[in-house]
Amino acid sequence: MIQKIKDGVWKDEAGKDVPIEYIGTGARLKERNAATLLKEAVSLNKKLTIFKKLVEKLSGGVYQVAMEEFKAKKDGKGNFTWFNFDRSIKVEVSISERTEFDDLAIEASKKKLDEFLGENLNSKTAFVKDLVIDAFSTTKGKIDVDKVFQLMKYRTKIKDQLFQEAINILEAGIRRPGSKTYFRISEKKEDGSYSLVNLNFSNV
Repeated sequence: MIQKIKDGVWKDEAGKDVPIEYIGTGARLKERNAATLLKEAVSLNKKLTIFKKLVEKLSGGVYQVAMEEFKAKKDGKGNFTWFNFDRSIKVEVSISERTEFDDLAIEASKKKLDEFLGENLNSKTAFVKDLVIDAFSTTKGKIDVDKVFQLMKYRTKIKDQLFQEAINILEAGIRRPGSKTYFRISEKKEDGSYSLVNLNFSNV
């Protein structure tokens, strides 16, 4: 809630009433300026949301027509880049899919791998121990998905049944809760390179 001098009394963060005469010039300035910034930020956010939908719609139209021309299946998945006729404008569409592993699958797989290492640890399999430790180590309570996938690549090299069962559990525990689509628009410069039109507020 934005408070004004004419209100006579402002509420502080604890919800207590403070008469305006006890509120300093600095606090009044911050209240006024914060209100201005919030108003502008909300307005820009709405414009960017509308613009993103426009880019998504127009890029989707380009994708559909291209697939029709190439007589290809229109599944709407994957990354793609398209240009205007003289290639002076480049539009990139990138889809980032988040991958997670079910906690119970991780726990069950780790037990299988511990059993595998207990029965098979020798000079030839010693390297697997480091891979397992890396794969199941956590940072802020979360495992590194890429390291787990790195471990899973050894399915074809290690034929032991326990190892195979552990990898099967991991595969069954893969979850993809959602994806995000990112758009980048660039303009061609005189030297032939493309200059990105920066729409990221933090990088302006």
